[in-house]
Amino acid sequence: MYRSLFLAGFAVLLATTSVQSQQPSARPSTVTNPSDTPLLAGKWTYRSFHNDPVPVADDPKTAAEKALALIFAEAVFTFEIPTSTTLKGSIDWAGGGLDLQGNVGTNTAGAAPTVEIVGTGRSGTSTAGWEYDYRGQLAYQWPNGVNQVLALVGTVIRAKPHGGAPAGYVASFIAVKRP
Repeated sequence: MYRSLFLAGFAVLLATTSVQSQQPSARPSTVTNPSDTPLLAGKWTYRSFHNDPVPVADDPKTAAEKALALIFAEAVFTFEIPTSTTLKGSIDWAGGGLDLQGNVGTNTAGAAPTVEIVGTGRSGTSTAGWEYDYRGQLAYQWPNGVNQVLALVGTVIRAKPHGGAPAGYVASFIAVKRP
């Protein structure tokens, strides 16, 4: 039951997002303060997605299953920010995980914090020898947003091959900050 509710909700979200994204915004943009770097510390629900441009909402009977198939991975990021420019932590999922080391910065003066992270597999586990690189940025925080949750958006690349999967595969990700 929960899966079918999730799938139905995800299909509706995709359909409404594609309609909303076509409408221009009349509000001016502002820039997030780079002092927001400490906001990166903590746990984040991570989801990465296959970058498939084919619409999934064309057939309501299969849209939810097609949308769910776009998920590449789901896990939990745990970040520590030892200094204003460094990050360490982990990404964990049922049955595995990677250790994370990275840098925190900004793309331009006054821009939202960015992260450059290398995830390496843990020796003695099923992820030994794995390596993934993550690049992301704290998403825009709307001044008039209601109950907006912090989100980190970016891309991930499989830096080393493993389990028959070649290096070089790229997926998009969204990580949402947990309370």
